[in-house]
Amino acid sequence: MPETLPIDAILPDLRATLAAKGRAVLVAPPGAGKTTRVPLALMDQTKGRILMLEPRRLAARAAAERMASTLGEPVGQSVGYRIRGESVPGSRIEVVTEGILTRMIQSDPSLDDIGCVIFDEFHERSLNADLGLALVWEAKGALRDDLAVLVMSATLDAEPVAALLDDAPILRSDGRAFPVETRWLDRPLPAGARLIDEAARLIAHAEAETRDTGGTLLAFLPGEGEIRRVMGQLQGTGCEILPLYGALDAKAQRAALSVPGAQRRIVLATSIAETSLTIPQVKVVVDAGRARRARFDPGSGMSRLVTERVSRAEADQRRGRAGRVAPGICYRMWARAEEGALPAFAPPEIAVADLAGLAMELAVWGADPSDLAFLTPPPEGALAEARALLRGLNALDDQNRITDHGKALARLPIHPRLGHMLLRAGRGAADLAALLSDRDPLKAAPVDLAPRLLAIRDPKAYAARHHWEANRAAIQRLRDDAARLRRMAPDLPPMPVGAMAALAYPDRIGLRRKGDDPRYVLSGGKGAVIEASDPMAGQRLLVALDLDGDNREARIRLAAPLDEADLRSLYADEIARVTLCEWSRRDGRVLARQQERLGALVMTDRAWTEAPEEAVAQAALDGLRLDGLPWTKAAARLRARIALVPALGPVDDAALLADPDWLLPSLGKIRTLADLRALDLTEPLKARIGWNGQQMLDQQVPAHFTTPLGRKVPIDYDHETPSIELRLQELFGVTRHPTVGNTPLRISLLSPGGKPVQVTTDLPGFWASSYADVRKDMRGRYPRHPWPEDPTEADPTTRAKPRGT
Repeated sequence: MPETLPIDAILPDLRATLAAKGRAVLVAPPGAGKTTRVPLALMDQTKGRILMLEPRRLAARAAAERMASTLGEPVGQSVGYRIRGESVPGSRIEVVTEGILTRMIQSDPSLDDIGCVIFDEFHERSLNADLGLALVWEAKGALRDDLAVLVMSATLDAEPVAALLDDAPILRSDGRAFPVETRWLDRPLPAGARLIDEAARLIAHAEAETRDTGGTLLAFLPGEGEIRRVMGQLQGTGCEILPLYGALDAKAQRAALSVPGAQRRIVLATSIAETSLTIPQVKVVVDAGRARRARFDPGSGMSRLVTERVSRAEADQRRGRAGRVAPGICYRMWARAEEGALPAFAPPEIAVADLAGLAMELAVWGADPSDLAFLTPPPEGALAEARALLRGLNALDDQNRITDHGKALARLPIHPRLGHMLLRAGRGAADLAALLSDRDPLKAAPVDLAPRLLAIRDPKAYAARHHWEANRAAIQRLRDDAARLRRMAPDLPPMPVGAMAALAYPDRIGLRRKGDDPRYVLSGGKGAVIEASDPMAGQRLLVALDLDGDNREARIRLAAPLDEADLRSLYADEIARVTLCEWSRRDGRVLARQQERLGALVMTDRAWTEAPEEAVAQAALDGLRLDGLPWTKAAARLRARIALVPALGPVDDAALLADPDWLLPSLGKIRTLADLRALDLTEPLKARIGWNGQQMLDQQVPAHFTTPLGRKVPIDYDHETPSIELRLQELFGVTRHPTVGNTPLRISLLSPGGKPVQVTTDLPGFWASSYADVRKDMRGRYPRHPWPEDPTEADPTTRAKPRGT
């Protein structure tokens, strides 16, 4: 008889609820037994197979093996599993990773042979789990009302999920737990402390301090690399040290999950051991306080795993592992004072990950996110960016509908970028697709892709030729993934590596800028740089496969050289031949060029000697907008006159430049800033108001005042009152003050020497009053000029008296 587990008490209620309602949310803590007991309990009442989703491959395989063992059967009879690269069918229960469900429901939306779908560990909120639940729930509503849906979680705010599933009933199992003592560091780790060293030191300390308690010590580390390095530092403790992570081979995984012998065991695990797996006899937990999560990486253009601080919920789950079989102890690698700074929960993956795969799956399904039951809707900006990428890969059409190529991409278990490359380049791209899907196995190598590919294709040749340390386990994993992808790819002629890379990253094709520094402009418009000492620094064309994400000028971490002939062959239809005529602010002139462009890349650039005057005029206009309109005295006087006639329209600079048709005919010959500043706007302004406007202007605001002697004196309209300047003697005999319309002119009366002697807007008043004083003063200074006692009776003149008179 199998041991009794806490979940057993609630199984009758769960069976009844699903039979009556067809949906439920089950919350049970780690160790309650939900993963292995619930599917077996539902097996006899479910018509069709039970499909249970697990977020990780290791947990899926372990759950299937445990359930089969409970039935006294080998895996492959009643219970089976399906994960990436491995499938053991089961007739009644199949445990699958979350991406498998998406493929199943896309090919069979009604899930005809499935009677119940269980989402295990839903609290981890993976992108595929959110998508899978949305698709299954729509399939249930539209096609399969009889399909049972069960969401299970260790720590979950169950009410929102229940509301999403049409107010599904919530069942809870309290589980069984012993008290766990928590021990923190006395003080925070110093800045610059190495996680590996500190974790190894704390694990060794915890093991020595709890040696008398016996049991297994479970230590949580962020990833495979940290686990392997800590293992090396713990040799000599006298304990059996076992790793546990997703990429570990099945035999080693089973060893970590087996019952320990007499020797004390230390299991070094990733977050995979938080909830999904049962590790026997754990009494001590050491939590390094880090987790590795999927985040959209602008540097790679895809989701990558990043190391972050754990959330408080994750820390509590890890702590709970120490209290499942007896009272336990949890060592936390942070100070108690730091606890409040930890986030409450890890963010759902849909809020932070690359959404290219999600956007493609939604297009295959033919739905918008708003049509589906998403607990957290995908961010609009990230979804729009993902769709733009898919349109560039020809996976979506202009209306964001899936294309035949997109359907083919959706069937591949890799990012759409790499799937596009695999289908266009064939089997020769499998190694590159596998490499770009995973972490770099040669961390210290230069940016060139070639050594990495050699390490995958021929490890012996790599070892003989290169000295950079390669992660052997990672290389073997990449070789296995490449072999699997090769079977899915078409048989096509070989293609250079750079050309294959350009297929996956059409937005990352880089062209070296002019100058000594190895700086590149990328086809997507961003800038990038390579270390000057790197062997690829002199490469004219390359494909930047991994960048550090800097928005201003990203540093290239991985690249492939690209031949221009290959580039032109791949993107011949997208290389645009453009003519460019624009104002260069830096050069202060019109630049006319003929170019070939691929996105932001200028492939060729030569002078456009036959640029039409219309194009030159438009470019020169941009120069005027930057430098401002040039106003000669004559043009400024004309503008001031026009401003006094509202019917002729506004003539401020903004208005004149907003409607520049009047100006363009004068700009066709402009080439330099000096040409612009020498431009006389008088004739263009006249053309702007036209013949009728000029007649109106001359009538209402004349340009000149005609003196009694017939001389034309320019009227200055720059001031509030129109003004003229002329010699006093030239107005002798004038008894009415000159006006413009109804406005008296402001007259500056000048001496024979051209100096102002009086300013007046009332000439008759001046003759009658101030003139006598002016006459007295001026007669002494200018005795040869006439100064009559009554100027109103004198004749106007500009001449002096003849000598001797």
